[in-house]
Amino acid sequence: MAKVRYIGPTAVTVPELGHRTVQPDEVVEVPDDRYDGYVCQPPNWEGVEEPKIAPKKVAAKSEKGDV
Repeated sequence: MAKVRYIGPTAVTVPELGHRTVQPDEVVEVPDDRYDGYVCQPPNWEGVEEPKIAPKKVAAKSEKGDV
């Protein structure tokens, strides 16, 4: 789980977190795959701890060409 801090001026209820009320300056854990959805709102949220998702391995593309 990633962590974000709510930096808005008043408490908010976050349905995604089970309708939890989050207070200003409170740090909460959010699902790794939803981290970007919070930090893309800089007036309200700031990142504290980024997701720990392992980078996906991408198979090397083979180029077909004349040999």
